[in-house]
Amino acid sequence: MNKKIAWLIGSAIGLLITIIRFTLRFHFHNDQRDQLTSQGVGHIYASLHAHQIAGSMAAERGTVAMVSRSTDGEIVVPLLRFCGHEPVRGSSGGARKGGTTALNQMIRLVGEGRVATLAVDGPNGPRGRVHGGAAMLGLKTTTAVLPAIVIPRYRFILKSTWDRLQFPLPFTRVDAYFGDPLRPLAGETVEAFTLRIERELHRLEHKYDPSEAKFLAVRDEPAQQRAA
Repeated sequence: MNKKIAWLIGSAIGLLITIIRFTLRFHFHNDQRDQLTSQGVGHIYASLHAHQIAGSMAAERGTVAMVSRSTDGEIVVPLLRFCGHEPVRGSSGGARKGGTTALNQMIRLVGEGRVATLAVDGPNGPRGRVHGGAAMLGLKTTTAVLPAIVIPRYRFILKSTWDRLQFPLPFTRVDAYFGDPLRPLAGETVEAFTLRIERELHRLEHKYDPSEAKFLAVRDEPAQQRAA
């Protein structure tokens, strides 16, 4: 699929999503964004790739979103723009995929007060395996990481894809469940902070969407922990 066709597909999906968005009823749970704002603290959404469609509908306009440079990313870009968000091209795959440049750009934008969102297990999974971008943003800025899952009551799930991407159906209720805001601990590494974000996202999905939680990739415990 060439980029022009991908852009046309993304534009058509974006227009459809925009229309559907006006029919949805959003409900937010454990939403601490106002408290963070009153304390002068920004926030970064950390969500699963499966929830990026409903999540883009629920997030405030002007949110900065990291999008893969792949052809699939060409489809996502116009969709985000229809929802009023700003895509930043790159991925968690490192410099080869533009990840370093994109992350530096997001660090700058978040430092200027923008809200950011990352599909933390993208672009290629495994499902639920969190990469380091959100933790790095949290470490490099003064913002809090908000783990969040966004669950439409009635939805269509692409069961053949690695992420089981979800599309909310028109006129349905959409519930956004937030974990408590996460901040890096003193001396905490990117890897340790990433694991805390991952565990919280897994906890949320096991609690609020158990039928989908069984598809999460479980990280192997270190040998010393298994022996304990």
